[in-house]
Amino acid sequence: MACENQQELVRQKNMKKTQEISKGKRKEDSLTTSQRKQRDSELMQQKQKAANQKQSMHTREK
Repeated sequence: MACENQQELVRQKNMKKTQEISKGKRKEDSLTTSQRKQRDSELMQQKQKAANQKQSMHTREK
């Protein structure tokens, strides 16, 4: 009984360890840091522009 419990604890520990390792991996490993920053800044600019347009349309309605 104790042996089965120990095996289960080891199994859970290993599973947690592999999940933590896989969390840190990125899908686009081929991008450099500067390329990633450029992509992110462009996305943020697009989002900001969309939010500003939405806000301006909302204020016109009032």
